[in-house]
Amino acid sequence: MRKPLVAIVGRPNVGKSTLFNRLIGRRVAIVEDTPGVTRDRIYQDAEWLNYAFTLIDTGGIEPASEDIIASQMRRQAELAIETADVILFLVDGREGMTSADMDVADMLRRSSKPVVLAVNKIDAPKFEEAMYEFYSLGLGDPYTISSAQGLGLGDLLDAVVKDFPKDIEETDTERINIAVVGKPNVGKSSLVNALLGEERTIVSEIPGTTRDSIDSNFERNGREYTIVDTAGIRRKRSVEDETIERYSVIRSLSAIRRADVVLIVCDASQGLSEQDVRIAGYAHEEGKASVLIVNKWDLIEKDTHTMHAFEKSLSADLAFMSYVPMLFISAKSGQRVGKVLELVDKSFEQARRRITTGQLNDVVSEAVMMNDPPSDKGRTLKIYYSTQVSVQPPTFVIFVNDTEIVHFSYERYLENFFRKSFGFEGTPIRILFRSKKKENEQ
Repeated sequence: MRKPLVAIVGRPNVGKSTLFNRLIGRRVAIVEDTPGVTRDRIYQDAEWLNYAFTLIDTGGIEPASEDIIASQMRRQAELAIETADVILFLVDGREGMTSADMDVADMLRRSSKPVVLAVNKIDAPKFEEAMYEFYSLGLGDPYTISSAQGLGLGDLLDAVVKDFPKDIEETDTERINIAVVGKPNVGKSSLVNALLGEERTIVSEIPGTTRDSIDSNFERNGREYTIVDTAGIRRKRSVEDETIERYSVIRSLSAIRRADVVLIVCDASQGLSEQDVRIAGYAHEEGKASVLIVNKWDLIEKDTHTMHAFEKSLSADLAFMSYVPMLFISAKSGQRVGKVLELVDKSFEQARRRITTGQLNDVVSEAVMMNDPPSDKGRTLKIYYSTQVSVQPPTFVIFVNDTEIVHFSYERYLENFFRKSFGFEGTPIRILFRSKKKENEQ
């Protein structure tokens, strides 16, 4: 199931980051009384009642500013708006309505997205009347809140979740959605064109040519695919190195969220960057099947040990994704491009694989016999039975006497044992532990 995206937008210094931190329950965004502190979009998962969603904190929108950083922040916010399912528009009730608020409201109306208007900094009844002037924005009833004190957030969130798409539950289909992600200029568009057999996306040596996420449908060997060539995910230092800007990250992350398989593309001459590893980690956390594509392999001087050395280095960088297969290709020459879809299919099938309860419990019993469960304060972990509860990624529940005795190292041991027994190449797996008392222990 895809989680809805909620973008918090507004002009600078209205309290967006404070609200973001309050809603996710911890301090993640930088909060400071200086306009423009938040320049990157920040995204975190949040929950309200029975709804899970992803919250996006955006930089302040200054529609009239010609400043380079302000215009970049505005573009970032526009991308978040385009991607979001619901927009939470925050204004400052203490300062009152400004021309910038009206300009932002015009931008939101053009988006045709559901908008929930929140009047912030209303921390006492005497300030309640400040909400009335915001009716003129034409965005419906304003909700008065104080993000700093946590006032009015329940009613606000009720309004937000009410506007979630009703069809957010994605249909079960055999069409494989592929997201192609990576830094600019690593050859993502060239790879997409090679797989499509035509030049459907612009290829350029200029980093960042692909600014939007582009969906293309095609068919191979009777199977349907949708491939998404995402905008390059890059880190760029602004003038005087003041900040780090991410370009089109939300679109790329959104593509990962709705993908079945993620192709993480890197340049063989550069290897994996910190940003590549971060995005790979996001695909892992989202439970997405993945394939690491090492492009421009034709430009590397090679001997019999070169590929092995690369595999060893890349495996160290992606130690948390030991399951990810690697493919060394040249999108430009076509070298090994034909194998990309083979690995996509295999990873997709592994991500959707189901293990019978009988098979699973036999393997768990074997794992327990080979390596005794941990003990803590005189109590030993007892494993009663296991079952698979979902796919994409394969998720298993193991019922035990006490989850507090489960040690991370034993969980990792069981994961490795499952992979040794069942495969699961190309997909993460999840193991959840649940406490269950047996009658004779009660």
